[in-house]
Amino acid sequence: MASKAEKIVAGLGGIENIEEVEGCITRLRTEVVDPSKVDEAALKAAGAHGVVKMGTAIQVVIGTDADPIAADIEDMM
Repeated sequence: MASKAEKIVAGLGGIENIEEVEGCITRLRTEVVDPSKVDEAALKAAGAHGVVKMGTAIQVVIGTDADPIAADIEDMM
């Protein structure tokens, strides 16, 4: 079974679509290559409370485990 971090990576369009990721208290702040690859439904299914899209900047609201998930994603990159 995929981890929460792996599910979020998939929802963001795969590891190759993520340029940068940073945990910020309750959010993952990410920069993606192609925002059209971001699957908001998949992110919500992975546990996201919300998704904020601003061009290539995507914020995934996931709660207090944002920092450890960001670290897990960085380890995959």
